[in-house]
Amino acid sequence: MNRQVSHAANLGAVSTPSPYEPAQPADTALVASRRPQMRTTLLWVAVVVVLVGSALLSLTAITRETGALGLATGAVLSAVPVFPVVATFLWLDRYEAEPPSLLALAFAWGAGVSTFGALVINTASLVAIRNAGGDMTHAAVFVAPFVEEAFKGAAVVLILLMRRREFDGVVDGIVYAGMSGIGFAYVENVLYLGRTLADDGGGGTVFVFLLRCVVSPFAHPLFTAATGIGIGVAVRARNPLLKVLAPIAGYLVAVLLHGAWNWSAASGLAGFREAYVTLQLPVFIAFISLALVARRREGKLVAQHLDIYGQTGWLTQQEVAMLSSLPARREARDWAQRTGGAPARRAMRDFQELGSELAFLRERMARGTAAPDAPTTEYAMLATLSKLRARFLPGYQRP
Repeated sequence: MNRQVSHAANLGAVSTPSPYEPAQPADTALVASRRPQMRTTLLWVAVVVVLVGSALLSLTAITRETGALGLATGAVLSAVPVFPVVATFLWLDRYEAEPPSLLALAFAWGAGVSTFGALVINTASLVAIRNAGGDMTHAAVFVAPFVEEAFKGAAVVLILLMRRREFDGVVDGIVYAGMSGIGFAYVENVLYLGRTLADDGGGGTVFVFLLRCVVSPFAHPLFTAATGIGIGVAVRARNPLLKVLAPIAGYLVAVLLHGAWNWSAASGLAGFREAYVTLQLPVFIAFISLALVARRREGKLVAQHLDIYGQTGWLTQQEVAMLSSLPARREARDWAQRTGGAPARRAMRDFQELGSELAFLRERMARGTAAPDAPTTEYAMLATLSKLRARFLPGYQRP
């Protein structure tokens, strides 16, 4: 570790750039111009205005159909599946947890913008289809999937545009798309449950709750996850054609799955049961399998890109192995808890999170998609890892 100590002791000195060594001192300020900060602030303000406005309009429209009692009942019942479904998607995102603010943005976009946009367009489309001699089934199968998946998938595109550095591939696409789908499903369930309570009473409400919240809580998140996978593939692709075709293909798969699901729901209970067995369960199993493969690939990327730091002394080989294994990470946090209490556990957790971020930064640098200040950021991360290590190693004295 002599090389590491030497670097840490000379953070104010400018070192010679090399392929395996950060080029800037860790305490160099990351200077950002005022203009990008202003653009970012204005974009966030615009997004918040759109989210709040859409949410209020959706709330007003739903209340008109359900009444206050239906709205309150639907809101409570619809919340039941939200927490386990959210927990499932967060469980997939273990190597580099996404910022809570972006996860909340995806959920809010699905719950507000997507539901209001779909409500307006679907209603107008239904009127046009009925005037042309069609019925509600045609709108549910041939219009709603295109509209709803476009709005839900837009949340992933928005996050990609706003925070490109927070988007590293397929797993991130699945998580953000899933959160958008969960938000959309929540508000849609409020509408269906509240409307059923107003029209059919408690018995019908229980049936809709079982059908939508217990039997098929993953439907909307899974549909939109296909779009997220396509965007995640595009983010990592070097082929320009694949960057364009992958998101389009993902979106079309989402539309196809959504349309088939709506068609089964319109075919009566028997049709729904058959579609659940032949479509929903296989899609769910395939989704979990793909997500696990993508997560395992992230572990391999962490090991691959952190190995150079193990070779040069910034990390030990044991730390590289620990950071690339989820079970080893959990054991390391437990060990830190036993040896240094809660502060050491927090330092170990931060060490692991930062180690993953460093690996993905190194991966972006290798692909040529990293920001210009990546070497400075890399050096700062390495210096921070050294400080965090001191906090969970036995013998560390808190200041």
